[in-house]
Amino acid sequence: MFRRVGPRRGVDRLTDVTDDGEFLSADDARILALESSVLTGHTLKLMILAPGEPLDLEALRASVAQRLGAEPRALQRVELGAGAPRWVAAEGFDIAHHVRRRAGGECATPEDLRREVSELMSEHLDRARPLWTLDLIGPLADGSEAIAARMHHAMVDGIAGMRFLEAILLDVHDASRHDVSPRDAAPAPVYPSRSCANEWIRLPEVVARELGQPGSRSPFDRPITAARDVAFAVAPLDGLKVIGASRPQHATINDVLLAAVAGGLDAWLGAHAAHLDLRAQVPVSLHHRDEDASAAGNHDSFINVDLELGTSDPLRRLDRISARTRAEKQAGDASLLYDLFHALGAIPGMDAVAHRVADSPREFSLAISNVPGPRIPVAVAGRRVDRLFSSSEPGSHHALRIAAISHADEIGIGFCTDPTAVPRVEALAEAVGRAYGELHRAALGSAR
Repeated sequence: MFRRVGPRRGVDRLTDVTDDGEFLSADDARILALESSVLTGHTLKLMILAPGEPLDLEALRASVAQRLGAEPRALQRVELGAGAPRWVAAEGFDIAHHVRRRAGGECATPEDLRREVSELMSEHLDRARPLWTLDLIGPLADGSEAIAARMHHAMVDGIAGMRFLEAILLDVHDASRHDVSPRDAAPAPVYPSRSCANEWIRLPEVVARELGQPGSRSPFDRPITAARDVAFAVAPLDGLKVIGASRPQHATINDVLLAAVAGGLDAWLGAHAAHLDLRAQVPVSLHHRDEDASAAGNHDSFINVDLELGTSDPLRRLDRISARTRAEKQAGDASLLYDLFHALGAIPGMDAVAHRVADSPREFSLAISNVPGPRIPVAVAGRRVDRLFSSSEPGSHHALRIAAISHADEIGIGFCTDPTAVPRVEALAEAVGRAYGELHRAALGSAR
């Protein structure tokens, strides 16, 4: 039989459920198949807790275990066997494997924390168990602690990953002041009104815009190993909003983020930047508020955006990026590409060909994601989360990955590389921080 999951524009995603488990969706199965000796397949959310008494590991395990029923995937593993992979019940589930202390007092500095997170990004999740873990790290020298949450991309995408953590781990901080959910319900995506015939007429235009403009050879177009290195930066949400509002066409927060990252890349790459035509692949979530709890898998598409390296004026760079993303949104590029790839998936052999084209390092140089996190402060076991970061792994011939996530009044930006292919990632994070400052000063000057 079939269960309907996440209706979108009248098109249902169907998940086959049998007595022996539930088949992974085509998207989730494809992501699972990408895992290799050098690709782990998981994403990581890093929560830095305010200084306080060390977390009680056993109490945290008990709290998480009590909440797992809200997330079916938390108690399921992937069964490969014959045929397509399936979600099946994880017999003998052991909470101690999934909630554990990674490092204690020996992890005392931010550099120690980066090293621990880098190692977690390089280690595979155990396929014999549910595909998630929570690792406690610290206490650090200042009394803070960290929790690194890993979730396999075959289980969740960015939006679904935050829903997962809100279900099993996070609470509203000071709930008496915030009698609301930690996140706004995601509205149903708005698509331009168009007939099926018009979609097919417009398809060549969309494909040409998104996939028909190969860029220059990227400095990130290199084979990768299993080694990982991470770095982090922070930007205030109010500052991003001020910059966006200063522009004649009112750039979005994500436009400003892309412009700051582009400015950082420009400075970090130095003289080489002027000769590079780098494009970023920007994931676009297609999740919406009417989904049921089982719609936890991947439901996203993408747009490709020129990063305008070599542009000396940060506001001109922002305006060009904003104009590009505005045109792509108005034309509904992401949703049309989603429909195209799923239609091709029904043709034997075409799905792999289409993804090889879309994933070419000449089509995009790096991926830059931005996931909305909790809009108000959240806590773990009563300890406020001071900082929230996301880390997503690089891919073959895409040796740099940037992932941002919002939390309360700021955005945390995570950078992940294979250091054997792209060294000095910490210097890139610092360059992006400086580029944000330059963009903010330029925007304030233009508003006078």
